[in-house]
Amino acid sequence: MAPAAASSSALLPAGTFSTARPVAGRPAGQRLPTRVAAASRTTTARSPAACLSVGGRRRGAEAVRASAGGAPAASLPAALLFDCDGVLVDTEKDGHRISFNETFAERELGVSWDVELYGELLKIGGGKERMTAYFSKTGWPAKAPKTDDERKEFIASLHKRKTELFMALIEKKLLPLRPGVQRLIDEALGKGVKVAVCSTSNEKAVSAIVSCLLGPDRAEKITIFAGDVVPRKKPDPAIYLLAATTLGVDPSSCVVVEDSTIGLAAAKAAGMKCIVTKSGYTAEEDFATADAVFDCIGDPPEVRFDLEFCANLLQKQFVS
Repeated sequence: MAPAAASSSALLPAGTFSTARPVAGRPAGQRLPTRVAAASRTTTARSPAACLSVGGRRRGAEAVRASAGGAPAASLPAALLFDCDGVLVDTEKDGHRISFNETFAERELGVSWDVELYGELLKIGGGKERMTAYFSKTGWPAKAPKTDDERKEFIASLHKRKTELFMALIEKKLLPLRPGVQRLIDEALGKGVKVAVCSTSNEKAVSAIVSCLLGPDRAEKITIFAGDVVPRKKPDPAIYLLAATTLGVDPSSCVVVEDSTIGLAAAKAAGMKCIVTKSGYTAEEDFATADAVFDCIGDPPEVRFDLEFCANLLQKQFVS
């Protein structure tokens, strides 16, 4: 198990997605990332001190500052909720897409999703919903049934096979965890913060990722909400509200880590703070409503954020 990041760990800039500056009360050389898109523009006071000056210009919505030194330590989040695909593992391009295409080939459907097309299809939450929307728009394959009920069963069978192929990839550990995921989860679990994974993907696929890549010991402590556990998928907030209710925590005390605009919309609609870690397919999406945006969570010596940063977001110690 990777050691939990201490509150004094150095947090470095996240490439083009964040900048850093010294924070009062921290030892010399230690920095906090400061590019954060504020989600509470209408409720946060806009004072001169609340806007950083960058290159002679004030940066408001994307700039943050730490609260004054000497303030009480921020309370930890009650729960840390992770999306799966694109957050825990960058699975989409070389995982799910490949598995969909292998399934289509096995069934001789004459369908193949290239990288660009799949990026567009990711705007639709859920694999079964994605296939249904695609076939409804482009025309159903000749081998597909004709009635709605039969087509629903057809889609379900395709998705089941696709999940089997995807799980085989995960079990071979061909797709690694993204930087910092294990570190932040270890830090949260070590400090008694509840951890869950909330995903539109199939529950078996999500469980395989958590168990195979994070290990069975961590998996036992992580609650999974996935697949058809809710009737409406992201950007609907249902899965995050279910997680809060099941875990027995207030949504406002939760911090979500997402990688897409539909996931961000779901988290914000649930009344939760949301940190975005951009992934291969989502790098150019608009995350203006996120509470923070990074390229990854990060491992030493390039840690982007830690549990203390999450706690500070909840305490509004970072303002626009």
